[in-house]
Amino acid sequence: MTDVSRDRIRNFCIVAHIDHGKSTIADRLLDITGALSDREKQDQYLDNMELERERGITIKAQTARLRFHAADGEEYILNLIDTPGHVDFSYEVSRALQACEGALLVVDAAQGIEAQTLANAYLALDANLEIIPVVNKIDLPSADPDRVAQEIEDVVGLDAADVLQVSAKTGQGIEALLQQVVERIPSPQGKPDAPTRALVFDSWFDPYVGVVMLVRVVDGALTQRDAIQLMMSGGQHEITQLSVVEPRPRRVQKLGVGEVGLVVAGIKTLSDVAIGDTVTLQKRVASEPLSGFQEVKPMVFSGLYPVEAADYEDLKSALEKLRLNDSSFEYEAETSAALGFGFRCGFLGFLHAEIVQERLEREYDLNLITTAPTVRYRVIPKKGEPKEIESPAALPEPNDTQAIEEPIINATIHVPAEHLGAVIALCQERRGVQKDLVAHGDRMQVRYELPLAEVVTDFHDKLKSATRGYGSFDYEIVGFRPSNLVKLDVLVNGESVDALSLIVHRDAAQSRGAELARKLKEFIPRQQFPVAIQAAIGTRVIARTTVKALRKNVLSKCYGGDITRKRKLLEKQKAGKKRMKMVGSVEIPQEAFLAALKLGDD
Repeated sequence: MTDVSRDRIRNFCIVAHIDHGKSTIADRLLDITGALSDREKQDQYLDNMELERERGITIKAQTARLRFHAADGEEYILNLIDTPGHVDFSYEVSRALQACEGALLVVDAAQGIEAQTLANAYLALDANLEIIPVVNKIDLPSADPDRVAQEIEDVVGLDAADVLQVSAKTGQGIEALLQQVVERIPSPQGKPDAPTRALVFDSWFDPYVGVVMLVRVVDGALTQRDAIQLMMSGGQHEITQLSVVEPRPRRVQKLGVGEVGLVVAGIKTLSDVAIGDTVTLQKRVASEPLSGFQEVKPMVFSGLYPVEAADYEDLKSALEKLRLNDSSFEYEAETSAALGFGFRCGFLGFLHAEIVQERLEREYDLNLITTAPTVRYRVIPKKGEPKEIESPAALPEPNDTQAIEEPIINATIHVPAEHLGAVIALCQERRGVQKDLVAHGDRMQVRYELPLAEVVTDFHDKLKSATRGYGSFDYEIVGFRPSNLVKLDVLVNGESVDALSLIVHRDAAQSRGAELARKLKEFIPRQQFPVAIQAAIGTRVIARTTVKALRKNVLSKCYGGDITRKRKLLEKQKAGKKRMKMVGSVEIPQEAFLAALKLGDD
């Protein structure tokens, strides 16, 4: 194959809010450039994970190399990167942007700009990309592309006259869109004769060839059989395979400046490759690496336990395999008195946690119990260094603690004006502090500072309910702040159930404890003895309820006679129940743990 001139290469990605049509636009681009045969065509072609297709969302960024014959008669190579829209996967977006010179900013012609449209636009601007604004879904009856184009100018600052109007469903305007990609997105800048530098912006594990790196060559070139070095880890390997994705991998001998491709170099474990690392050649090592990415830190933590203790090894093996293809979640072994052996897992957000759990249950046939999600807190002790904790069990005694700090987020919410009151009420209820409020036509943009702990469970669902599905929200972590937090313990029959412990704000502890006790009462089966369910802060019980005992009528055979005879039988029963309560253990069903997850849902 002849070398591709870098003047005829365009690297671009598609960024947008969830469900504004990124993956469908990608389908049309594949169609028009003839990348797929009729037999291979299917909707959301680049969403190749079963879960992505079922939920209709993109979880992993995908790439495809397209050939396009432009109006000037030349053939151009377009490297398209389709990115996720959900805030939990924004790290995938930031990685993809580093490999591009331009971005298509897609906005729904009916819904207009939403929270993550704005967040992704700012990510693209920070990466100095050429942005082409695109209004999609102009075929909808409710579409108002001119209003949305003006909104793009008002909110993002891109000229309304430059906004392209397309319909990914019908294919209208897609050809013109490709022509604009060629004309407006700059070709890659890089030096072919400089020491080789290629940016690793994704990697995954293939059971047949080991680690596959998705790279963008910035300077120099990579050739089959080159001896390479990873600049961050220092690992040295030999390239055994180079491919480009069209969108099926096709083997090539060389990747030049600006090209995007797959590199296989016999690397055995994914931990040997850091995302954001720079690949260079051993014979001519580059003087400095490319700027990588901010390392992602899990912010939501949850315990995963097998329902059957015998499945522990299977769960461990499944987590190891899943970690190979998703380096953004962490796990470590932990034990619980109530649930036995399991793992404490860290996720980027609540949707990410849900996706990982569903993949474990579906792909590895596991039956799991998940504990209530918590966030990372920072504890400042009276003596010693501050430390970060992820589970309530790790919280030190109040006497040894000077302060507990919780993570705070900046939330941006876009909402139609008529639902603004409901959104403000929701944010105030979640201890939010309003920062500003801006009107864009009939839509409002409101920004709040909120504790992350108040957002991770059901905030998104409540927001959608309060706005009839029209509200959208995006957030970024801004740091830690001291707060009046306490550990809420749950005691069943006098024994603490560590898996149900929560860290909550003191003001909400009473209502949270009472609600948790009420929910558990519904799910804990009745025993031969009364079971007390208590919520406590330290040694102080703040809420209590009792599961009544199953009662046998011991007086059924007493048809009269002296009252003392009846009393004797009742006292004997009472003593038996007291003894049973002392030695009896209460088995808590899985539904009770799930009920703790769904606090607040009536």
